[in-house]
Amino acid sequence: MSVLPLVFTSGWASGINAYAVVLLLGVFGATGLTDEVPESLQRPDVLIAAGVLFLCEAVADKIPYVDSVWDSVHTVIRPVAGAVVGALLAGQSGSLSDLAAGAVGGSTALASHAVKAGTRMAVNTSPEPASNFVLSTAEDLGVAGVVTFAMFHPVAAAVIAAVLLVAGLVVLFFLISRIRRFLRRRAQRREERRIAREEPPPPP
Repeated sequence: MSVLPLVFTSGWASGINAYAVVLLLGVFGATGLTDEVPESLQRPDVLIAAGVLFLCEAVADKIPYVDSVWDSVHTVIRPVAGAVVGALLAGQSGSLSDLAAGAVGGSTALASHAVKAGTRMAVNTSPEPASNFVLSTAEDLGVAGVVTFAMFHPVAAAVIAAVLLVAGLVVLFFLISRIRRFLRRRAQRREERRIAREEPPPPP
């Protein structure tokens, strides 16, 4: 069977949490649960680095506004990770060209990253702080569950990932207006603070 479903699923998951994907695939390969994972992802240094970065993301991703800064930094990292993981999986399988797999993994990761970053920006406008923690935990569990499921049922997992991606894009479309209002309010507050600093004090 072509490795394309696994490439698509790993790309979707990489757009949400690339370090978790590398860590999970590496562990699955190192423990012998699958032979689809290349040895380069099973190396101890790769697993350690992925584990440390996953812990950093697990903390940063649950703090309001810090998560948006983290997402901004990873706008390039996550799609690149999705492309690299896809190309490595294709190279291991031999059933799909590395270039095609990289394109699928990278573009899927970019789309899911856009959903994650946009949704999180909208959530940050909410006055209650629990939304970030709940959403981040759900994302972590979702990535772990779907990637694990993909090891045994790659086609079904790819269908789930596709449904989640489309649903996320639809939700993001409806959240765009809220994000725009949030950005306008933030720009307005900055302008008000700037004017207040420049305004001379009243005469005695």
